[in-house]
Amino acid sequence: MAVHQRNTASSLTQELPLSIARVALYARVSTCNGQDPEMQLRELREYAGRRGWTIASEYVDQGVSGSKESRPQLNQLMADALRRKFDAVLVWKIDRFGRSLKHLVNAPADLCAYGVAFVSFRDAERGAIRPMPGQRRNGCGCQERP
Repeated sequence: MAVHQRNTASSLTQELPLSIARVALYARVSTCNGQDPEMQLRELREYAGRRGWTIASEYVDQGVSGSKESRPQLNQLMADALRRKFDAVLVWKIDRFGRSLKHLVNAPADLCAYGVAFVSFRDAERGAIRPMPGQRRNGCGCQERP
Protein backbone atom coordinates (compact mmCIF):
# COMPACT_ATOMS: atom_id res chain seq x y z
CA MET A 1 0.00 0.00 0.00
CA ALA A 2 1.43 3.39 -0.90
CA VAL A 3 0.94 6.22 1.53
CA HIS A 4 1.69 9.66 0.20
CA GLN A 5 3.10 11.64 3.12
CA ARG A 6 1.89 15.22 3.27
CA ASN A 7 3.23 18.25 5.12
CA THR A 8 1.35 21.31 6.27
CA ALA A 9 1.90 24.47 4.29
CA SER A 10 3.21 26.21 7.42
CA SER A 11 5.82 23.56 8.17
CA LEU A 12 7.37 22.32 4.94
CA THR A 13 10.52 21.02 6.63
CA GLN A 14 8.79 18.92 9.26
CA GLU A 15 7.96 15.30 8.41
CA LEU A 16 4.47 14.06 9.22
CA PRO A 17 4.17 11.21 11.68
CA LEU A 18 3.99 7.83 9.98
CA SER A 19 0.92 6.90 12.00
CA ILE A 20 -2.50 7.59 10.59
CA ALA A 21 -5.36 7.60 13.05
CA ARG A 22 -8.39 9.03 11.21
CA VAL A 23 -9.20 8.36 7.56
CA ALA A 24 -11.79 9.57 5.12
CA LEU A 25 -13.09 7.06 2.58
CA TYR A 26 -13.92 8.25 -0.92
CA ALA A 27 -15.86 6.12 -3.41
CA ARG A 28 -17.30 6.98 -6.81
CA VAL A 29 -19.36 5.24 -9.47
CA SER A 30 -20.02 6.80 -12.86
CA THR A 31 -23.60 5.63 -13.30
CA CYS A 32 -26.47 4.58 -11.10
CA ASN A 33 -27.30 1.71 -13.50
CA GLY A 34 -25.94 -1.44 -11.89
CA GLN A 35 -22.91 0.19 -10.28
CA ASP A 36 -22.75 0.16 -6.50
CA PRO A 37 -20.07 1.93 -4.45
CA GLU A 38 -20.67 -0.47 -1.56
CA MET A 39 -18.10 -2.96 -2.90
CA GLN A 40 -15.43 -0.24 -2.80
CA LEU A 41 -16.51 0.91 0.65
CA ARG A 42 -16.61 -2.62 2.07
CA GLU A 43 -12.97 -3.27 1.08
CA LEU A 44 -11.87 0.15 2.32
CA ARG A 45 -13.62 -0.37 5.68
CA GLU A 46 -11.98 -3.77 6.08
CA TYR A 47 -8.55 -2.39 5.21
CA ALA A 48 -8.92 0.58 7.57
CA GLY A 49 -10.01 -1.79 10.33
CA ARG A 50 -6.99 -4.06 9.81
CA ARG A 51 -4.71 -1.02 10.06
CA GLY A 52 -6.43 0.24 13.21
CA TRP A 53 -7.61 3.42 11.52
CA THR A 54 -10.80 5.16 12.61
CA ILE A 55 -13.10 6.10 9.75
CA ALA A 56 -13.87 9.78 10.26
CA SER A 57 -16.20 10.13 7.25
CA GLU A 58 -17.32 8.43 4.07
CA TYR A 59 -17.80 10.45 0.89
CA VAL A 60 -19.63 8.86 -2.04
CA ASP A 61 -20.35 10.37 -5.46
CA GLN A 62 -22.88 8.29 -7.41
CA GLY A 63 -23.60 8.84 -11.07
CA VAL A 64 -20.80 11.39 -11.45
CA SER A 65 -18.01 11.17 -14.01
CA GLY A 66 -14.47 11.06 -12.68
CA SER A 67 -13.44 13.55 -15.36
CA LYS A 68 -15.35 16.30 -13.54
CA GLU A 69 -13.17 18.22 -11.12
CA SER A 70 -16.20 19.44 -9.20
CA ARG A 71 -18.22 16.66 -7.57
CA PRO A 72 -20.46 17.25 -4.53
CA GLN A 73 -18.87 14.72 -2.17
CA LEU A 74 -15.33 15.27 -3.45
CA ASN A 75 -15.78 19.01 -2.88
CA GLN A 76 -16.91 18.29 0.70
CA LEU A 77 -13.97 15.91 1.24
CA MET A 78 -11.48 18.58 0.12
CA ALA A 79 -13.14 21.19 2.36
CA ASP A 80 -12.96 18.80 5.33
CA ALA A 81 -9.32 17.98 4.49
CA LEU A 82 -8.53 21.68 4.69
CA ARG A 83 -10.05 21.65 8.21
CA ARG A 84 -7.90 18.56 9.06
CA LYS A 85 -10.92 16.45 10.00
CA PHE A 86 -8.83 13.38 9.09
CA ASP A 87 -5.22 12.36 8.58
CA ALA A 88 -5.57 10.54 5.26
CA VAL A 89 -7.86 9.99 2.31
CA LEU A 90 -8.33 6.33 1.39
CA VAL A 91 -9.65 5.46 -2.08
CA TRP A 92 -10.29 2.03 -3.58
CA LYS A 93 -8.46 2.82 -6.83
CA ILE A 94 -6.92 5.98 -8.24
CA ASP A 95 -9.45 6.16 -11.09
CA ARG A 96 -12.24 6.35 -8.49
CA PHE A 97 -10.63 9.57 -7.23
CA GLY A 98 -10.37 11.09 -10.69
CA ARG A 99 -9.82 10.53 -14.39
CA SER A 100 -8.40 13.91 -15.37
CA LEU A 101 -4.62 14.18 -15.25
CA LYS A 102 -4.96 17.78 -14.08
CA HIS A 103 -7.14 16.69 -11.15
CA LEU A 104 -4.87 13.76 -10.29
CA VAL A 105 -1.93 16.18 -10.02
CA ASN A 106 -3.67 19.13 -8.34
CA ALA A 107 -5.90 17.40 -5.76
CA PRO A 108 -3.09 15.36 -4.13
CA ALA A 109 -0.95 18.53 -4.14
CA ASP A 110 -3.75 20.31 -2.29
CA LEU A 111 -3.97 17.44 0.19
CA CYS A 112 -0.21 17.75 0.63
CA ALA A 113 -0.55 21.41 1.48
CA TYR A 114 -3.26 20.54 4.03
CA GLY A 115 -1.09 17.90 5.71
CA VAL A 116 -3.31 15.00 4.65
CA ALA A 117 -1.97 11.69 3.31
CA PHE A 118 -3.41 9.94 0.24
CA VAL A 119 -3.76 6.15 0.04
CA SER A 120 -4.93 4.28 -3.07
CA PHE A 121 -5.75 0.73 -1.95
CA ARG A 122 -5.88 -1.29 -5.20
CA ASP A 123 -3.15 0.55 -7.11
CA ALA A 124 -0.62 0.20 -4.35
CA GLU A 125 -1.40 -3.52 -4.07
CA ARG A 126 -0.11 -3.90 -7.63
CA GLY A 127 2.85 -1.58 -7.11
CA ALA A 128 1.44 0.99 -9.53
CA ILE A 129 2.06 4.00 -7.33
CA ARG A 130 5.55 5.44 -7.28
CA PRO A 131 6.93 8.74 -6.00
CA MET A 132 6.86 11.52 -8.55
CA PRO A 133 10.20 13.11 -9.53
CA GLY A 134 11.40 15.54 -6.90
CA GLN A 135 9.35 14.09 -4.06
CA ARG A 136 11.14 13.63 -0.75
CA ARG A 137 10.15 11.91 2.47
CA ASN A 138 9.89 15.26 4.19
CA GLY A 139 7.91 16.65 1.26
CA CYS A 140 5.04 15.05 -0.57
CA GLY A 141 6.70 11.66 -1.02
CA CYS A 142 5.40 8.14 -1.03
CA GLN A 143 6.10 5.42 1.43
CA GLU A 144 5.49 1.82 0.47
CA ARG A 145 3.45 -0.37 2.81
CA PRO A 146 5.66 -2.14 5.37
